[in-house]
Amino acid sequence: MHLICDGNGLPLAVTVSPGQEHETQQVCDLLQQVIDQQRLPEKLAGDKGYSADWIRDLCGELGIRPVIARRVDEVARTGRFDRKAYRRRNVIERCINSLKWFRRVATRYEKLALHYLGMLKVAILYRFLGR
Repeated sequence: MHLICDGNGLPLAVTVSPGQEHETQQVCDLLQQVIDQQRLPEKLAGDKGYSADWIRDLCGELGIRPVIARRVDEVARTGRFDRKAYRRRNVIERCINSLKWFRRVATRYEKLALHYLGMLKVAILYRFLGR
């Protein structure tokens, strides 16, 4: 499960991928969903798994400031790193955690990715619009 959420933890874009696929492969799809909604964020935070120059370049082209920690083995570790904005990444982790309260999302019973994505969207609707 990959998602982009706003500063309050409301999911703006969501997608799923197979476990063996690297998480960076979903960035373009997620950003396209956000572009289609015309809700581009000012900053895009991600963990070291999303640390790639092409992602930083893509964010720069879209006018988004990337807040992605660099891996230790990366050569180009220049510029200031916005630690305060990076700490806000926990909003994403809390959003994912709240969605995993739904058993079908946490255990991924569905065999097809399309069905799992559907259950994930139902969980998002219930979690953020329901009650």
